[in-house]
Amino acid sequence: MEKLPSVKMKTYSTIRPEIQSGDILLCSGNSAFSNMIQHTTKSMWSHVGFILRLDIIDRIIVLESVESIGVRAVTLGSYVRDYNGTGKGYPGQIMVARHADVKPENIINLSHYATGLLGYPYGTQEILRIMTRISMNNIGLNLTHPDALPTREFICSEFAYVCFKSIGVEVEYDSLGFIAPADFARSPKVKPVNFIHVENEEENYIQPSIVENV
Repeated sequence: MEKLPSVKMKTYSTIRPEIQSGDILLCSGNSAFSNMIQHTTKSMWSHVGFILRLDIIDRIIVLESVESIGVRAVTLGSYVRDYNGTGKGYPGQIMVARHADVKPENIINLSHYATGLLGYPYGTQEILRIMTRISMNNIGLNLTHPDALPTREFICSEFAYVCFKSIGVEVEYDSLGFIAPADFARSPKVKPVNFIHVENEEENYIQPSIVENV
């Protein structure tokens, strides 16, 4: 999934019954920060979170760590229709993917671990360390050993990584020693499910002809 995966785009109402707890949400944003991540990791993906179904209250929740906020829980519906209260969907593409090793019997433990981190701050210093690694690699000083994972603050990919690791699901590090959204897409055990059509999005990154409306 280095480039655009050849999967269909569906409306949220169509794909909603198919979404499972533990599914991965991959995002390709168009902000300056997103562009920086995409450029440095040579990938279209700039953000990653994961999904929990709360059928008892008829909600599908995205757990993620975002800049200026930290670890939070938001509805997937808000991603599609009213991202961060803007009245528009997420400014970019969003796709549901699935890791082969995530099993239904592990979802309670995954949920317990992830919700225990709600409110933890975003890992701003982690971004600076990653940029340092990239800069050193660019001048020939390659650091291949991975950074120690943070325990109190997280960028989006670190949060998703430690949550999946808590149930024994591994995602391989980038060759430069950090974990990025692209590493989830690059994992051979992660397969795309569908793109979700973002409502009220002015820029169409996918041809409308492949959007399924049911």
